[in-house]
Amino acid sequence: MPKASDIKKGSAIELNGKVFFIKEISKLTPSGRAGASLYRMRMYDVATGLKADESFKADEVISLADFSRRSATFSYIDGNEYVFMDAEDYTPYSFNKEAIEEELLFITEETQGLQVLIVNEAPVAIELPSSVDLEIVETDPSIKGASASARTKPATLTTGLTVQVPEYIANGEKIKINTSEHKFMSRA
Repeated sequence: MPKASDIKKGSAIELNGKVFFIKEISKLTPSGRAGASLYRMRMYDVATGLKADESFKADEVISLADFSRRSATFSYIDGNEYVFMDAEDYTPYSFNKEAIEEELLFITEETQGLQVLIVNEAPVAIELPSSVDLEIVETDPSIKGASASARTKPATLTTGLTVQVPEYIANGEKIKINTSEHKFMSRA
């Protein structure tokens, strides 16, 4: 069983007889010494969807829950539910909009490489690919002759996400976005 310092964002753990999905981890070092580090984890109860915050000492042992990843594609929206389809056996997975709000900034009908995380036969989260291609819907006009290392400008994408892009990028262009850092990588 891993220590708290080995747990990563996107893991599923068992705590007090319940299964939790880790959404965020922040490391606190109150005494300035790494041995006394605390790991504050924001997690969601898989069964109820309720949010919980817990702190663990760096060497505290935590038990991982049994979970699997399934390849999926975005299918359709049903009211406040977003439905994803399993790529192999076409099982539909429904998620409430609030549960996947952050991931929705990167998901369109064309998004490839999505993974649904399943704990105890229930879908709990969506794992994004490391990068996605999105189209720019609004940005300032491009400047001819602007170098790649020049200043940046804000650009709004089809999903509503706003990122900084180089000045030579124009409306309607498809760009590659890093999903973990929310940053422009290159033209698609």
